Amino acid sequence: MKKRGIVLSLAITSAAAILVCTGFYKKEEDAPVAAPRPNIIVVMADDLGFSDLGCYGSEINTPNLDYLASNGLRYTQFYNTSRCCPTRASLLTGLYNHQAGIGKMTDDEPEPGYRGRLTDNTVTLAEVLKSAGYQTGMTGKWHVSNTIVQKNAQDQLDWLNHKKDFGDFSPVDQYPTSRGFDRYFGNIWGVVDFFDPFSLVSGTKPVTKVPKNYYHTDAISDTTVAYIKAFAKSKSPFFLYVAHTAPHWPLMALPEDIEKYKDTYKGGWDAIRKARYDKMVNMQLIDPKTTKLSARFKNDLSWEANPDKEWDARAMAVHAAMIDRMDQGIGRMIQTLRETGQLDNTLIIFLSDNGASPENCAAYGPGFDRPNQTRDGRPISYDLKKQVMPGPQTSFASIGQRWANVANTPYTYWKAESNEGGVHTPVIACWPKGIKAKKGSFSAQVGHVMDFMSTFVELAGATYPDTYRGHAITPSTGVSLVPSFAGRPVVGHPWLFNEHFGARYARYGDWKIVASGRDTTWQLYHLASDRTETTDLAARYPDRVKQLDGEWRKWAASHSVFPKPAPKR
Repeated sequence: MKKRGIVLSLAITSAAAILVCTGFYKKEEDAPVAAPRPNIIVVMADDLGFSDLGCYGSEINTPNLDYLASNGLRYTQFYNTSRCCPTRASLLTGLYNHQAGIGKMTDDEPEPGYRGRLTDNTVTLAEVLKSAGYQTGMTGKWHVSNTIVQKNAQDQLDWLNHKKDFGDFSPVDQYPTSRGFDRYFGNIWGVVDFFDPFSLVSGTKPVTKVPKNYYHTDAISDTTVAYIKAFAKSKSPFFLYVAHTAPHWPLMALPEDIEKYKDTYKGGWDAIRKARYDKMVNMQLIDPKTTKLSARFKNDLSWEANPDKEWDARAMAVHAAMIDRMDQGIGRMIQTLRETGQLDNTLIIFLSDNGASPENCAAYGPGFDRPNQTRDGRPISYDLKKQVMPGPQTSFASIGQRWANVANTPYTYWKAESNEGGVHTPVIACWPKGIKAKKGSFSAQVGHVMDFMSTFVELAGATYPDTYRGHAITPSTGVSLVPSFAGRPVVGHPWLFNEHFGARYARYGDWKIVASGRDTTWQLYHLASDRTETTDLAARYPDRVKQLDGEWRKWAASHSVFPKPAPKR
């Protein structure tokens, strides 16, 4: 597997130098045998659709994630909270995201569930595992702290364009290194230019310049490799949180990766969606009797009549290339674990923070977190007419609604909604020494990103605290995934809830009510017979809707949930 020059980048060098200076590199003779407690690595993709991996039905080349799946478990009923920062808050704290302070985005509002940061009633995975003797590190997207924005719009653009320096990107006491992580390299904010990211830091120090051949996905992967090599020299187990920004917009990928997919999507939305569905059925990931292929979104336009076929095929090719590059980096992590003797006793979890994104980022235009120029002064196109091909640094584009619907095959809708296409994530768990379930099998345990806290506390022999740094800590309601590692049937969560910008759901057993932020009317689905939410049963079972609505309201009242309309951009 070819390594790019990014390995020698300032970012990697800085990360390695910090490890050397703080004593994390030890002499070779001090290298221990594998620790009895597992190392834990959580790898999270950003806006990855449910069917975007080869092992979940895709045509995208993901051999390394497929390797983890064939040697571990794939979950078929696992839930996120439908958007980037809320899911990260829930994953890191073992709580529903409103309890952790991020009910919406990263703006600080006076209501407890909307502080836009991890609040003082929380403790992170890193803090809990560090207290149990784990080494801790993070790479990639943080996005759970209050963003500092310049009041003057031109100042903000100059900051985004790397023309001016306005200091910290967020209060430093909210950075990862203040929340339990020994080491951190990544972006504090959410959106990045993949070739020259804004809000990039090493520890707490801004990275003010990147090499000419910098690509953020590679930098995240290669820094993770450096951390693994360093941590493997200690007798203590380690925890790594690898938060990729791929394949979140803007669509930016390396030319050699785009080339692989230049013809793949020329057949259009229906052909790819049908092929993915058939592959999912053939691999027995889904049952066609209970999981029908939902109607394609906006199927009034055929691919043949699409005037933008060339642009649309290229957009999905770049999306695929971004995932392909992420998988290549995961392969380097696996190889490093193997070379350092850590692979057998390392639990690797892979998931996505939400479904694929339908957003048209070109419509947003520059501002807030989107630059209008590159560092060297080239203008960035926000092209609404699909005239500028996506892929290079000078274009901010996204795959849009129809391809997002394909990426989330076979489910309906996408990121920010509470339908299965928004909240249903692919999850892979691989731990050669610890997972006794049949290799390559599926787990139907109803899981949620908050469950990682309970799972890791159990595996690490850690204690989830009642108080931390003088603050009372909200008890976690996560359910351990450990029984599923033995292949035992586990119900998981009998109840699950969600709310984001008014979009919401309540699930009880196989029954689910769901509403979008645009329409407050509950729809009712029986997931055991209709996993793709094609038949609304609300009119047939009004008492069931009333029961679930009542429980959702109780949950909302006790979890600082205040439904709000989506913001106008």
